[in-house]
Amino acid sequence: MNKRSLLPLLAALLAAPAAFAQQIDCDNAIVQADITACAAEDFKSADGDLNETYAQAVAAMKEIDSYQPEGDRGAEEALRVAQRAWLPYRDATCAAEGWMMHGGSMEQTVVYGCLADVTRARTEALRTLFEQN
Repeated sequence: MNKRSLLPLLAALLAAPAAFAQQIDCDNAIVQADITACAAEDFKSADGDLNETYAQAVAAMKEIDSYQPEGDRGAEEALRVAQRAWLPYRDATCAAEGWMMHGGSMEQTVVYGCLADVTRARTEALRTLFEQN
């Protein structure tokens, strides 16, 4: 087979539906690339939960502000400032943790694991803002 006959085959493979894509069993992942992909998906899930919880916390802070005289409002803004400060903290914390495996195939796995853990902790902290009311 020459290169020209391989091009249509390669194009067909690249355009193949996602059904042909290998599904990763994260409960039994063995290969480092799969483990890292699973860690990334875990972080993505944790980040989605954080975003939903943050929206609920913002709503709770807006409600608190609604009970305050106009000059005393600030709960929502305080939460936004805290969240903006927390994001770089999370990223820097996990980048530092990744240095344990710097340059190795596990570095990204460690970073994603840290991101998921720290994100879940923040989600729980935010949840207390609206579950206590």
